[in-house]
This record gives sequence, C-alpha cells and structure tokens, in this order.
Amino acid sequence: MKLAIIGAAGARTPLLVNGLTQSDLPIREIRLFDPDQGHLAIMANLARKRCGGVSLTTATHAAEAVAGADFVFISIRVGGIAARAHDEATALSHGIVGQETVGPGGFAKAMRTVPHVVAYAREIQALAPDAWIINFTNPVGIVTQAVRTATGARIIGICDTPTELYEEVCHALDVPSAESHVDYFGLNHLGWIREVYYRGIPQIHRLWEEPERLSRVYRTSLFSEDFLRELRLLPTEYVYYYYRAADAYANVARTGTSRAQVIEGLNQRLFAELANGSQDSVGIYERYIAARDAGYMQIESGRADPRPKSPWSEVTGYDKIALNTVRAIHFNSNAIIPLNVDNRG
Repeated sequence: MKLAIIGAAGARTPLLVNGLTQSDLPIREIRLFDPDQGHLAIMANLARKRCGGVSLTTATHAAEAVAGADFVFISIRVGGIAARAHDEATALSHGIVGQETVGPGGFAKAMRTVPHVVAYAREIQALAPDAWIINFTNPVGIVTQAVRTATGARIIGICDTPTELYEEVCHALDVPSAESHVDYFGLNHLGWIREVYYRGIPQIHRLWEEPERLSRVYRTSLFSEDFLRELRLLPTEYVYYYYRAADAYANVARTGTSRAQVIEGLNQRLFAELANGSQDSVGIYERYIAARDAGYMQIESGRADPRPKSPWSEVTGYDKIALNTVRAIHFNSNAIIPLNVDNRG
C-alpha cells in the first residue's frame, strides 16, 4: 500500500504517520508533500522516528507524491495560521464569533481553500485514479462537497468531533464504545447525540438521572447540566458557538487573544526549537501537542481543560478517525464511522 500526505508540513503529520505505521495496514511507502519545503523537512525528520521502518520520502511537487497512491490525505491551510488569525480578528471586530469552521471565518477559509483542493483532486484523478482522498481540510463539509461537485474523485471528509463525543459519552456511561451504537444526527460539527444503545438497551437516560456521569461528558464545561437535561440531547462542542454565541464572543474579546494567535505562537516556537537540531525532538513535539490540546476551546469557553490528551499512548483526534477509515476500506470491515460522504438517500 502506498500513501501520500499533501500538507505534510503541518504539525499533526508525525501523529498521523505514527498511527498508520503502527497499525496492521500493509503500508510499504508514505510520500510527503508541502509547498513549505523547510517545515516539511522538519516534520519528515520527526515522523521518521515513529514510522516503524516504512519508507518515508518527501516530494517537491504534489504529482510526485500522489502518483500511484492508494490513499491520499489532504490537510492544507492556504495562507497559513496567519490567515486564520486575520479571519478571526475581522469577525471579532464586527462583534461576531471568529472561528475557522463557524460563520464568516468558515466561509473565508472555504473560499481560499476550495480551488486548491479541487486542483489537487484533479491531479490525483489523473495520476492515481483508484485512490481514495481522505480530506482533513477545514471546513471539511464544504471542501469535500466542492470536490465531489467539481470532480469525479473518490473523496471522504473526516472529522473527529462526532467520534470523540461518542467516546466521551460511552466513557461517562461506563459502557464499551466498541459494543455500543450511537444515534447521532446532523453534520460533523453541527450535530447531536440522541441515544446510546448498549446491547440494544437505551443508556442516555442515565446521564439525565446521574449528575456525576453527565459532568464527565465534555472535556471542557460548555453547557450547563440543566440545559442538557431540558434539551435531552448531547450537542457537539461546536454547537456551543450557536447556543452560547454571546458568551463565546465575550470570552474571546475579554482575553484579547484568539485561538489562531495562540496556535501561531506555539507553531513558531515548535519549528524554531526543532530547527536547532535538538536531541529531544520527540519531547519538544510531545510538549507542543499537549499545550495545543490543553488550550482547545479554553479561550472561547473561559474555562481550563481538565483532561489533557496523551499524544502517543493512543492515536487521537483526526489521526484516529483517518486510520479507522483506511482500515475499514482496506479490510472491508463494515465499520460504522461518522464521515462526510455523498448523501445517497
């Protein structure tokens, strides 16, 4: 199996490579491409420490990376994190929440991004016609739909938000997620859990009846327990921007710092430290991921994150859902995974 990653200078690349190469997939080669060749070299060097002996090469052109690939991952950020920071600041200056998948920030990012992803998809169609494109690029729904509309490429949009909510809810209920069925509706960010079935028996009522369990669902406290009991649904974290838009705006305005600005600072420090050739490159990277995850929705919610993630102990986030998707396709496992795909009724 040959894989390609477009946008591989992104800081999540080592985690993705680690998850893929530590799996049971028969991967022979992974090719990495990014227009930022300097940052690509840094991420490639770090990824090689976790690639399990799989051939890992870098490419100077996208065509070189995708030719003959079985799966192509696309995770690009046109304009870099600075463009996201500009979008968020512009929205905030007009009294609107600034976020890269919500409102004006989401549409601005989509307009910058869609032409480039469509161009990559056409190149993949020509050079790897049987490849599946696994799209990480936000806003995932709009970008994935644009590719399906403009090309005949096989593309799946992935997002970890529904799956991570599944896992948190099952953990709060003390039922194994692998043996449970979750009734989820909506989109990947604008979505809700309606019920959880364990061995066919509804479970979610236990959350409404037991406050301690309900308090364990969200990593950051976004919704009051009274609100959730009245709603009788569990919304994704991103619905916070709609249910509590005024609070999200006020919290960001009060701090004077957006999420993009925080990430921009973390990224600058990460690449500066890794460029120095430190012997502790893995440690530097682990601390970066921990800091990035710990700050997730911290500014918008006005609360600290009580449960930071571990970057290497398990494949988390987008990396986990990407691995599960590739495994499901390759092994034809009939896995049930929430994804952005064609609605065929």
